[in-house]
Amino acid sequence: MGDRLRWRLGEAMRETRIFSIVVPVFQNEANLPESVPKLLALQGRLSRYVLQLVFVDDGSSDRSLEILTTYAEKYPAVIKVVKLTRNFGQTAAIQAGMRHADGHCVGIISADLQEPYELFPDMVERWEQGAKFVIGERQAREESRSHQATSSIYWNLVRRFAFPDFPHLGYDFCLLDRQIVNDLTRINEKNSSIFVLIYWLGYRPVRLPVVRRVREKGRSQWRLRKKIAFTVDTLVGFTYVPARAITLMGLTTAALSMGYFIVALAVWFWFRSAPPGWITVVGLVSLLGAMILLALGIVSEYLVRILDEARKRPPYVIERVLNGTNDRG
Repeated sequence: MGDRLRWRLGEAMRETRIFSIVVPVFQNEANLPESVPKLLALQGRLSRYVLQLVFVDDGSSDRSLEILTTYAEKYPAVIKVVKLTRNFGQTAAIQAGMRHADGHCVGIISADLQEPYELFPDMVERWEQGAKFVIGERQAREESRSHQATSSIYWNLVRRFAFPDFPHLGYDFCLLDRQIVNDLTRINEKNSSIFVLIYWLGYRPVRLPVVRRVREKGRSQWRLRKKIAFTVDTLVGFTYVPARAITLMGLTTAALSMGYFIVALAVWFWFRSAPPGWITVVGLVSLLGAMILLALGIVSEYLVRILDEARKRPPYVIERVLNGTNDRG
């Protein structure tokens, strides 16, 4: 009887599936006291799954880590906290979280829960039906017009030059099969966008319509400087636009120069006079100098990324992992 009972318990454990949610955290002190209980409450709607929450503290200087530690001690079987030594960025934080997620499928959501976290059970249902990649495709954003405008520029560039079928308003709320998570954990690429990288893998997403809600508490750390850097990283990392822009500039300049040379010869031949000299020379030299500097800047962006990859430095450094009473340095 004992052997049969152990066999049944073993079968039950094998049938139990784990659903992990990776949450990157940076300066989210105001959001976490509400976000963590909301995510914990998902267990009631996922009775056939073991819920695991993996929070990655991306070098926060506020009380985010303290709040997460308190919850990890209270729910040691559910919450794991990965603390990075400093702020490495959203992509690195999510990569670290996925490497510590044990789930058969893994969800990703921001700590402010601007995306409808309550759709995770629906995403899991789609995964059970065979989908390996489920995204919350934004239909609208309840945010300021300036924020919507800058985000639209970025996502339109991705659609125009990288993936024409990319979600029109982007996504950062999704569920991934373990196979995709394993694919991503083998990639240590730096200066990248994790959500564009997931799309680059080629898995066809199942799309659930969502509305991105306005942030109720705290302040967004997604500043203009980060948006510009993120756009440059995406264009360099997933398109050939910058490199081909140099070629286009060279061809355009050559055509204009040839045209100007033909006009100058025609003026000299018909009117026996040369066009005005110094203004033309100064203008051409300034134009060519600016184009050369721009081309060098584009080339340097590629060289910096090649240097980063050649150094073989990890995309992030983990200071410690907290899992309830288990605190590993």
